[in-house]
Amino acid sequence: MTAAYDEFASAYTAENEASLMNAYYERPATLALAGDVAGRRILDAGCGSGPLFAQLRANGALVSGFDQSPGMLAHAKTLLGEDADLRVADLADPLPYPDAEFDDVVASLVLHYLRDWDPVLAEFRRVLKPGGRLIASVNHPMMVNLTHRQEGPRPDYFAQYTWTDEFELHGEKARMTFWNKPLHAMTDAFTAAGFRIAVISEPHPVPAARELFPGDFEILDTFPSFLFFVLEAE
Repeated sequence: MTAAYDEFASAYTAENEASLMNAYYERPATLALAGDVAGRRILDAGCGSGPLFAQLRANGALVSGFDQSPGMLAHAKTLLGEDADLRVADLADPLPYPDAEFDDVVASLVLHYLRDWDPVLAEFRRVLKPGGRLIASVNHPMMVNLTHRQEGPRPDYFAQYTWTDEFELHGEKARMTFWNKPLHAMTDAFTAAGFRIAVISEPHPVPAARELFPGDFEILDTFPSFLFFVLEAE
C-alpha cells in the first residue's frame, strides 16, 4: 500500500483537493459530524496529503496526523508547514501516541483498506480520552455490492471479501485494493472494541456541487457512496 500511494501521491493530492467525492461530499460530511472542534485534540488517522487536517486546524482544533505513505506526507508538509505534527505510521501497527491523548480520532476513508479492524480499533480506543469520539467514513457496503453485481458476479452481501479497482486520478491511473464488510460486521467490530454508536449517517453531497458536477451529482445525491459513523469511547 505504501509504495502504491507513493507512486501516485501527486495525482491523488490534486484529485482530492477539488473532486466531487472528496471536496464536496466526504470531507464536508466529516467536518459536519465533527461539529465545533475548537480546542479539541484530534488525531487524523491516515491523513494523506492533509486537506482534512488543514480544515480541522482552521476550525480551531489541535491536530496531529499520520500516514503510512512518505510521499503523501511530503505533500501534507507542503500544505500544512514543517511544524505540523505529522508522522509516518501504519494502521496495522501500534500507534506512536500515548494513552488518552486525543478528544477525537478521525478516520476518513481508511478502515476499508484493512481486513482486520480489531487491532486498529483497539489502538484508536487506547489513544482516545474516556468519552472521546471516533469519526469514521468507509465505502458504503450496499454501494460496493450493487456495483459488483452490475459488473457480473453476484457477491454475497454478507461475506467479507476483497477487490482491486482502477481509478483515474487527475489524469493518472491508480490501482487500490479494498475490503468490503456488511454493516453488521462493522457495528459488531465497533462495539466489541468498546465504542458506543452515536450516529450512523448517509449524507448528501454539498448542494453547490450540482452545477459543477451535474451528471455525477444526481447519481451521488440519490444513492450513497460512503457510510459515516460517530462512535463514543465508553
